[in-house]
Amino acid sequence: MNTGTDPRPLPDRGWGADRESWDRGYLPGATISPDPFLREYTRLSAEARRVLPWREIAYGPGDHERAHFFPAAAPGAPLLVFVHGGYWQELGPAESAFAARDVVAAGAAFAALGYGLAPRHRLDEIGTQVRRGVARLCRDAEALGVDGRRVVLAGHSAGAQLVAMCLRSRPEATRIRAAVLISGLYELEPLLRTSIGPAIRLDPDEAARNSPARALRAGMPPLLAVRGGDEPVGFADQQDLLVAAARAAGAGITEVVVPGRNHFDLPLGLGDPSDPLGREVLARLAAPASPTRTAGTPGTKGTAA
Repeated sequence: MNTGTDPRPLPDRGWGADRESWDRGYLPGATISPDPFLREYTRLSAEARRVLPWREIAYGPGDHERAHFFPAAAPGAPLLVFVHGGYWQELGPAESAFAARDVVAAGAAFAALGYGLAPRHRLDEIGTQVRRGVARLCRDAEALGVDGRRVVLAGHSAGAQLVAMCLRSRPEATRIRAAVLISGLYELEPLLRTSIGPAIRLDPDEAARNSPARALRAGMPPLLAVRGGDEPVGFADQQDLLVAAARAAGAGITEVVVPGRNHFDLPLGLGDPSDPLGREVLARLAAPASPTRTAGTPGTKGTAA
């Protein structure tokens, strides 16, 4: 396993110290307004809470350590845990339950996991909170009517980084069936050159400790890496790096690129069986439980229609 002492290589885009170029490469909101999509996240999440049974679960002492949990219709169901993005600074479970109706309709339970936001909370602390939340949901699986052997984690953008970091801990990862990483950040060193770095008080050591691409290993839960075809180039670079690092480490990974989708509309298909992302996620939730996990295949690549 990579010790995290050196950053993994990313393509040299020739940006040097030009922060504006780095921001264009890593800030999706620089080229497309997120506002309509954020409103849709909020609307669909509120609708899910209106029509489905749900409850808030406190998983830690912090005010933000809360999950919105939507049970399945029948016991022994799989569980999809979703961790939101927002560059660790925005959103919460109230805006992140937009997939709950589709997931519950497919026979699974759903949880939108919140966490404390930067810059008040440093990245190390946020990662600890998310791992604590995942551990709590896994530990209480039977009481929640969930099959603890069929827990799938999914995260979008910064949430994908947080989900991937959960897999570094072997005790926590043993309960995870698969991890779905959507438009994620896997090597954080480039963020030091963007406006995000100072905004979240990121320093080089913290970036190294929290870069999932440096800590992949054989035998970890299989990964699905998905991005839109219309995302900033930095996110394409990040996914390419993750796939290469996973294959080098012997970790199982499948890569999907969805043409015509951007950073903000891609996660809206999370639980939709007619959506390329939704089909991949629901297939992992429907997979039968097995008492042991075998190491994944070196990796596959595809372009979703």
